[in-house]
Amino acid sequence: MAGTLVFLEHHDGSLTKGSLGVLSKAAALGGEVHGVVAGSGVRDLAGAAGEHGAAVLWVADDERLAAPLPQPRVDVLAALARDGGYDTLLFAQSVLAADVAAGLAARLRAGLNWDLVDLSADGVGTSPALADSVYVEVGWSGEPRIAVFRSGAFDPVSSGGGAAEVRDVSFDLEDFSTLAEMVEQAHAEQQGPSIEDADVIVAGGRGLGGPEGFSLCEELARALGGAVGATRAVVDAGWYPYSAQVGQTGKTVSPKLYVALGISGAIQHKVGMQGSNVIVAVNKDRNAPIFEFADLGVVGDLHAIAPKLTELVRARRGS
Repeated sequence: MAGTLVFLEHHDGSLTKGSLGVLSKAAALGGEVHGVVAGSGVRDLAGAAGEHGAAVLWVADDERLAAPLPQPRVDVLAALARDGGYDTLLFAQSVLAADVAAGLAARLRAGLNWDLVDLSADGVGTSPALADSVYVEVGWSGEPRIAVFRSGAFDPVSSGGGAAEVRDVSFDLEDFSTLAEMVEQAHAEQQGPSIEDADVIVAGGRGLGGPEGFSLCEELARALGGAVGATRAVVDAGWYPYSAQVGQTGKTVSPKLYVALGISGAIQHKVGMQGSNVIVAVNKDRNAPIFEFADLGVVGDLHAIAPKLTELVRARRGS
C-alpha cells in the first residue's frame, strides 16, 4: 500500500469509538497509517490518534469546519488523497462519514465498498450479504480504494504509541461546499451515551406496549450506565427516535451487555446486535426467535421484571 488514511470523526471533544476502532485495525495490518481530523479546535486530538496507531495526524482546524457538514470535509480529504499519495481511505460508519465517503468517491471517481466488517493486509474486504447469513470477499478495480466499515466492526486497541506527528492540511473549499449552513443540531433527542459507544444497551420492542413503556428501558439503562436502543417497528411507530434504532436499517452495535425487552428477535434486528458479548432477553412469548440466540432468556412480563431488575441493580450499586 502506498498509504492508508483514516477519517477520524469526533464528538464533544473526543474521537469516536468507531473511528478509533478502524484506526486500530488499519494499524494492525502493518505499514504506516495516517489519520485526518477536520473541525474547529481539534488539534488536541493527536494524543488519542497516536495511541491507537496513527503515525501522523493531519489536522484541518478551521472555523469553516466547525459544523459537521460533509462537503467541506470532502474538500479536505480530496486534497489529501491527491497530494498525499494515499491509495486507501477508511471510514467508520456514521451519518456524517457515509456522506463524506460517498461524496469523496464521486469527486475522485473512486471505488467505494460499503458495510464491510473486515479487511485483509492484501486489500481484500469482507462484506455480509443475505441478511448476514453469508460473507463475501470484495475488492476494488482501481485506486484510491474507499471503504466504510459497519459500526462496531472493530474495537479500539491501544498500540502503546505516543502522540501522532501533527501536520496541517492545505485545502481550499469549493464554492458549492459553502452553500449549506447548519441552523440547528438536535442533540436532545437521545439522552445519555450513544448506542454505538455504549458498553451496555437496553433495547425495547413492541412488547413495551407503547412509547410510555420506554421509561422501563431508560430507568434500567440509567442504573446500568448504558444507552437505550429500539427496534425498527417502534421507531417507525414514532415511539422512539431513529438515532436509537438497532438493526439492518439502523445501527450495528456490539456492547458488552445487550438487554432486549419485548423484542421478538426478527432477523433484521439480529443483524444489528448479534455481535454483543452477552445478550439477555425478556419476553412473554417463550417461542420468540430471540431466545434462539440469547445467552440468557427470561420468559415473563417485562413490565414486572424490568422494574425489579432496575431495583436490584441500584441496590447492588448502592444508589
